[in-house]
Amino acid sequence: MSRELLIKNGIIVTLGEENRVLYGHALLIQDGLIKKIAPQKSFRGKYAKVIDAKGKVVMPGFINAHMHFYSTMVRGLGKAAPSKDFQEVLEHLWWRLDKKLTLADSYYSAVLPLIDAIKRGTTTLIDHHASPFAARGSLDKIAGAVKATGLRASLCYELSDRDGPKIAQDGIDENVAFIKKCAKARDPQLKALFGLHASFTIKDKTLEKAAAAGRELGVGFHVHTAEAKSDQDFNVKNFGMRVVERLNKFGILGPKTIAAHCVHVNEAEMGLLRDTGTAVAHNPQSNMNNAVGVADIIKMSRKGILVGLGTDAMTVNMLEEVRVALWAQHLSHGNPSVGFMEALSSLMFNNAKIANRYWDPKVGALREGYAADVILMDYWPPTPFDEGTFLGHLGFGLAQSFVDTTICGGKVLMEGKKLKIDVDEEEVAAKSLELSRKLWQRF
Repeated sequence: MSRELLIKNGIIVTLGEENRVLYGHALLIQDGLIKKIAPQKSFRGKYAKVIDAKGKVVMPGFINAHMHFYSTMVRGLGKAAPSKDFQEVLEHLWWRLDKKLTLADSYYSAVLPLIDAIKRGTTTLIDHHASPFAARGSLDKIAGAVKATGLRASLCYELSDRDGPKIAQDGIDENVAFIKKCAKARDPQLKALFGLHASFTIKDKTLEKAAAAGRELGVGFHVHTAEAKSDQDFNVKNFGMRVVERLNKFGILGPKTIAAHCVHVNEAEMGLLRDTGTAVAHNPQSNMNNAVGVADIIKMSRKGILVGLGTDAMTVNMLEEVRVALWAQHLSHGNPSVGFMEALSSLMFNNAKIANRYWDPKVGALREGYAADVILMDYWPPTPFDEGTFLGHLGFGLAQSFVDTTICGGKVLMEGKKLKIDVDEEEVAAKSLELSRKLWQRF
C-alpha cells in the first residue's frame, strides 16, 4: 500500500537546477519520493497524512559535506594543553581523543549530533570517522545510529600511518568491509567513501594500497587536503610535491572524491582539482577556529571547481555555517561585496550536486522522482520573496528562523518541533554522559 503525505499552504522553494518559488501549490510524497508538485486545487483526494504548512517555507533538507560525529565526546573537555598551531591542536586534542574511543563511544557520539541535525533540518551528512584502537566495526556502529534516527549519511574510516602499520591496515580493512556492505545492501540511507586522514600522515606505500582498493571497489575518497600550511610544507619536504599533486599521483582525485578544506592550495592545484572533477568541502568555522586561514572559494568557483559546504563538526546547523562562510570571504578579500553567490550556492546548490554523485534517488531538490527529504521552516516573508530574492532571504531571514518539521525519505522525523523517531533523546544523552566521563578519565 502506498504511503501518501500531502504538504499544503506553504511557500514551496524547489532549489535544484531551475529553482522555483511556488505559491498556492502543494507537494505530494508517496513511498519516500516526491510524487507531485502542482497547484493546490488539483489535490482533491484523501491522503494518509496532511501537513498544513501555513506560515512555513517548504524546501529540501540541508546537506553537510564534511562532518566528524566523534567530536561530540570532547564537548566541554578542558584537559587538552593549549596549542600554538594546528599541528598541536591535532596532537594535544584530536589524536589523543581518537585513540581512546570505544565502539560504544562511536555509536553515542553519532546519535546525538544526528538528533540535532533533525532539529536543524539537515537530512544528509557526509562523515569522516577515526577510532584507531577500535576501528573494526566502528562504521557499523555509526550506521546503526544513522538508521535509528532516519537520516542519510555517507561514512568512511580515517586511514592514517600515525599509529603504526597494524592500525593502518585496520583502517584499510574497515573501509573495504563497509564499502562492500553498502554496495550489497543498497540502503538509501547509507553510502560509503574511502577515508584518508591527510597526506602528511600517510606513507606512499599506504596511499598506493588505498588507491588500489578504492579503484577495485569503484568508490571515491574523502580526504583532508591542505588544511594547514604545515601539510604543504611536510609534503614538499618529504615527497618533493604539493598535497594535491601527490594525491593526484596516486589516483586519489576524481569526481567521486571529496577534498575537505583546501585552504592552502595554489592555482596549479586548483587546476588539478578542476580537471579531475574533485569536489571541495569548505569548512569556514573550523578553519578560523584552528587559525589555519580561509579557503578562497571565490577563486575556486571561478575556476570551475565544485565547492560545497561542510562543518567539520563545529555544528550541524548549516545556516549558521553558510553565514560564516559569507563573512569569512568578505574579511579575507577585504571586500564586503564579494562572495555572496559563492558562499550561499555552496550550501543551497553545490552540496546537492556533491551528494548526487552518490545517492539515487537524488536529493537536494523538490522535484518529482527525487527523494522526499523535506523541511518546513517558520517564515513570513516581510519583503518580496521569489527566485531572485530567495538567497538574500535565506542568509538574512530564514537563517534566523526555526525548523518546524523534518522529513527524510518520506518519513516524518520531527513535526511541530517535536521528534517523531524511536530514539529517546534523554536516554541517549544520559548514556553519552556516562561514557564520556569514562573517556575523559582515559584521556
